Amino acid sequence: MQDKVEERSLVNVLNRLRKDGYKYDFKVSGDGRLCTMEEKDMFGPEQVRIVDFYRFEGESDPDDMSILYALETTTGLKGTLSNSYGPYADEGVDNFLKQVEDLGKNLDKKDK
Repeated sequence: MQDKVEERSLVNVLNRLRKDGYKYDFKVSGDGRLCTMEEKDMFGPEQVRIVDFYRFEGESDPDDMSILYALETTTGLKGTLSNSYGPYADEGVDNFLKQVEDLGKNLDKKDK
C-alpha cells in the first residue's frame, strides 16, 4: 500500500523517472516542436514516442489536475513533459502530443 501513496506524488514519480534515465525536461516551442529547455535539440512529432504518462489531482482542489509524460526521442533522449488538463491545459502541448499519439496509432495499424 505504501507504493500507491508514493506514486501519487509528482515529485516521487519524477525522481523515479530520473533514476530510470529520463533526465531531460522537455517543453513545446512556439513553432510546435518538442525541445529541451535550452532549445538545443528540437523534435517533430514523428521523432517522439510516449513511453508512459501519470495523472495527478490536487489534494485541496480537484480542478488542480496535471499530467506528466515520459517521452523518448529517436535520438535516444529520454525526458518528461508536463501539462495541466482541463481548462488550464496548454493547447500547444496538447496539439503536439495528439500528433504523437496519432502517429503511434498509425504505426500500430501498419504492424498488423
